[in-house]
Amino acid sequence: MSKLLSDKKAARLSFPNLGFGVGLRSLHFDYILANQPGVDWFEIISENFMNSGGRPRYVLDQIAERYPIAMHGVSLSIGSTDPLDFEYLRTLKRLADSIHAVWISDHLCWTGVNGVNTHDLLPVPLTEESLSHIVDRIRTVQDILERPLILENPSTYVAFADSTVSEWDFIHLMAEEADCGLLLDVNNVYVSSVNHDFDPREYIEALPHDRVVQFHLAGHRNYGTHLIDTHDGNVIEPVWDLYRLAHRLTGGASTLLEWDANIPEFPVLQSEVLKARDYLDEDSGGISSSIRAPVSIDHEPFAISNPVHFMVSNTQ
Repeated sequence: MSKLLSDKKAARLSFPNLGFGVGLRSLHFDYILANQPGVDWFEIISENFMNSGGRPRYVLDQIAERYPIAMHGVSLSIGSTDPLDFEYLRTLKRLADSIHAVWISDHLCWTGVNGVNTHDLLPVPLTEESLSHIVDRIRTVQDILERPLILENPSTYVAFADSTVSEWDFIHLMAEEADCGLLLDVNNVYVSSVNHDFDPREYIEALPHDRVVQFHLAGHRNYGTHLIDTHDGNVIEPVWDLYRLAHRLTGGASTLLEWDANIPEFPVLQSEVLKARDYLDEDSGGISSSIRAPVSIDHEPFAISNPVHFMVSNTQ
């Protein structure tokens, strides 16, 4: 590894590269407890455990004794104009402290306004005013959590007409000004690039690579005129190509496979995430030129990390 990549890896907000992990889902509780499978770490949906007890919390505590756990939220609503929910943040922190979570992440989005939760990850306007608002809120959240916040780029299906900068430039400025970390969802970059007709490589190349703490990989559905991030199938080849590019530029970061609907048996999930290791092992330094291709393919009662409840007819 070059000295530059080594320095980037060391500077990653003091967070370790955990290796290759999967999302923890209730369907797999018994299998994990019985078999202690060979994945490196698990990611939980924070809201599924923040106020839960009984068996789900018992299982989480058991797994947290054996594996590193990262927390991934869907309700922070960092881009909303509603006041921050301080009780939510205190509960989030208590859970993180209890299970010794390696980090806490959420999404660059808003999920509601005037106290109404849409249960969707809605895009933020990419403007200077929005940036200042979000940076201030991130700083407040980090003060309460007493740790850096890690924010993910969500997939998007519509955009604001008055946005003045690209999403990748907005994220770069946000991360630097708020001093936060980034969760780079490679599949979301690909989905949004098709929906909004931009070059996904330009997006990944423009990010502050030393702030990328984690990668997400997932499957999506192709509806011809647009893609939707559904987390219900295998990762496609163009997304793997983008992942290899991101890995090279960042020097590597913790990699997680998301699969939230049509969930297979755990060995299938494990096999899919370990493809990431295989892709990196066989990577000879070339990036495929075809980073734009279609793919094809309902959910658990728990929250999922990109709950889309509408169909999009015009992706703008």
